[in-house]
Amino acid sequence: MPAAFRPGALADLAAAGFDDVIDVRSPAEFAEDHLPGAINLPVLDDAQRAEVGTIYKQVSPFDARKIGGALVAANAARHIAGALSDRGGGWRPLAYCWRGGQRSGAFATILDQIGWRVSRLDGGWKTWRALVIDQVERRGFGAPVIVLDGNTGSGKTAILHRLAARGVQVVDLEGLANHRGSLFGAMPGGQPPQKLFETRLAMALAALDPARPVVVEAESSRIGERGLPRAVWQALCAAPRLRLDAPLAARADYTARSYAGAVAEPGRVADTVTRLAPLHPADRIAAWAAMAERGDWAALAQGLMRDHYDPRYRKHRDRYGDREAGVIAAPALDDAGLDRIAAEVERAVAGMGRDGGPAGAGAGA
Repeated sequence: MPAAFRPGALADLAAAGFDDVIDVRSPAEFAEDHLPGAINLPVLDDAQRAEVGTIYKQVSPFDARKIGGALVAANAARHIAGALSDRGGGWRPLAYCWRGGQRSGAFATILDQIGWRVSRLDGGWKTWRALVIDQVERRGFGAPVIVLDGNTGSGKTAILHRLAARGVQVVDLEGLANHRGSLFGAMPGGQPPQKLFETRLAMALAALDPARPVVVEAESSRIGERGLPRAVWQALCAAPRLRLDAPLAARADYTARSYAGAVAEPGRVADTVTRLAPLHPADRIAAWAAMAERGDWAALAQGLMRDHYDPRYRKHRDRYGDREAGVIAAPALDDAGLDRIAAEVERAVAGMGRDGGPAGAGAGA
């Protein structure tokens, strides 16, 4: 019989050392969320799952199981002859379905009969999901949080990446959400579903060293269409902040360079400017639209920052004024300037962590 595997923590999955993690759910279920590194070998595809469900409700559970069993056996045979054909006798996989029931049980039994050392995730994806929720909604970061703040275009994401390269502990929320967190922030490939975003975030949080500060970029409660879970958002609100102070012209030039992909898409910038019409005077919207039409991206970025983003950031920052732990001048945002800023942020973070002062706030419950 296949062995049962029930993790008590997110880290237990990697520690178990399975050769493969196999998600036997339908492609639609897999796309919504799945265990890290899992491969999708569905024993029922989306259409088959819907068909079996309809038979279960409208005909009888017996007929649904009979038809479903035949489909599962056929699909399992296809996977064994195809995707799994190169697996050797010592192969040790973990299989799971939605709640560890019939789909993963049937597939795991077939693999076990072949002689592979297969385990089945006890409780299925729901067991894993409970661990994810516990991490992002209750435990949070589990390490001292420092928020990297600054107006739009201050190079916060670039600084965060440089900090990571220098060995500073960071969590890149925008990278996990695949969105830059602004009106123009959509990234190629689109955003992951909310549950998959939370799984990726949970794994990043669980991997943190609790004895070291972690730097996180300032965000609103939503990054694009993805919401920050409760414990993460509460930690950002409570954490001390290091603010980058960059001049408007430098920020505009940096943004125009950084968003080259967005401006290359026909009509994308103009459409976004149009969506701002309810928030600004008509003549301002017309001026921005004209800048977009002639490709004057630096001027457009400067206008958007001065009249749209900066006033909103000011209101946002006023709510956290008592959390500001330092201001770092960012006069130049070219590669050399960003390197210098990253080094200064690194020194500030090290000092905050060493002193045991403000960096101790916002660690999460």
